Amino acid sequence: MPLVISSNTYKAIGVMSGTSLDGIDICYCIFKKINQEWQFDIVAAETIKYSDEWYVRLQNAHSLSAEGITKLDFEYGHYLGQQISFFISKHRVDADFIASHGHTIFHNPDNGYSLQIGKGAAIAAQTGLPCIADFRSGDVSRGGQGAPLVPVGDKHLFKDYDICLNLGGIANLSYDSPAGKRLAYDICVCNMFLNHLASMAGFEFDQNGELGRNGIVIDDFLNILESLSYYKKSSPKSLGKEWFEKNIIPLINNYHEESVENLLRTAYEHISKRIADDSKRLKKKNIFITGGGAKNLFLTELIKQKSNLDVIVPNEKIIDFKEALIFGFLGVLFLEKEKGALASVTGANEDSIAGCLYF
Repeated sequence: MPLVISSNTYKAIGVMSGTSLDGIDICYCIFKKINQEWQFDIVAAETIKYSDEWYVRLQNAHSLSAEGITKLDFEYGHYLGQQISFFISKHRVDADFIASHGHTIFHNPDNGYSLQIGKGAAIAAQTGLPCIADFRSGDVSRGGQGAPLVPVGDKHLFKDYDICLNLGGIANLSYDSPAGKRLAYDICVCNMFLNHLASMAGFEFDQNGELGRNGIVIDDFLNILESLSYYKKSSPKSLGKEWFEKNIIPLINNYHEESVENLLRTAYEHISKRIADDSKRLKKKNIFITGGGAKNLFLTELIKQKSNLDVIVPNEKIIDFKEALIFGFLGVLFLEKEKGALASVTGANEDSIAGCLYF
């Protein structure tokens, strides 16, 4: 297994599994440093949908025993390694290293812990390539949220946009302060909320927002959502699946007699209002939207309507693979011994190099 040395060009495989369990995003990209600025090219990218078995295993992983989670950590690492190996063979990839986010099982940084499984050692053993993984632990150990980590990529790779908004399982944004410091935080749950409601009607997700578009806002449900204490907290702050299960699902259950369309319409109103209100406070001109939610026409329409910002939705490859791309870039920063976890974003007591290297 070759040792990766510092270079102006890196060939990286970035791997991401989000909280919404859409699948594994694998992105082969080439990073080049030109005139002290990093540029990228996505050469090949693919989303590998989870089998029903893996979906259920990951969905229920938080309820496993300590031994069960440890076993799953290794098994999932080997599974990721197998999928990456198939990807390498299919696309004839010649990569220097793999950078894998893993799949989040627990995220409770306020109590000092966060867990992403998918053992980096197993990925390295399976693929024969060095693997950088466990990107959040160092920051959490320094008192930070361990999230979001994507903003360092926004700052280097997407600096032309005022606000970078990711609409994944959780909606988060990043931007530069007037002093040029990168700031970011999780705004609210997004696809996690919408997909849960769509599943109540037998759908995997709400295609283009059409179910929600046909509903009516439930005013008292919206008012309760808007009053949740998380929104009164100042950043840095982050959300996880546990927060959704504790704070949102019981509210949904209180409205079980309402139609799914009305519940979805209320969720869209809430999500778009949270995003628009926070964006307007920043007094910026444009907002760059990626993540699965960027394909939801109804949601992006509402954000544009409520924020009055110039909404920029890029090509599908960037929408789908920006996070995997940036975890590949975090691998580059690790190898360059540059800080990938920013204290200004996470609230840690210092910036830190993110990740652990396995051979």
